[in-house]
Amino acid sequence: MNINTNSMVSITEANQNFSKVARLVDETGSVVILKNNVPRYLVIDFQQAEEDCQASDEDILAVSKRLIQQNRIAYEELAK
Repeated sequence: MNINTNSMVSITEANQNFSKVARLVDETGSVVILKNNVPRYLVIDFQQAEEDCQASDEDILAVSKRLIQQNRIAYEELAK
């Protein structure tokens, strides 16, 4: 993950001026909040979070094929 240094904000500044953090998220897509000069929190657009959480059809298909292979004997027994 690449971090834009222009979208890094201290936790103190984020606490005092959250609207600035929200504006930065709108402009850059994400903001890293630093605690004791160490990246600690990531603020991202909610729509981006939903897209990141959804599995692609290819991923689901690959997992399904693997599970079928691993449990083929049980499935064949159940099919009788």
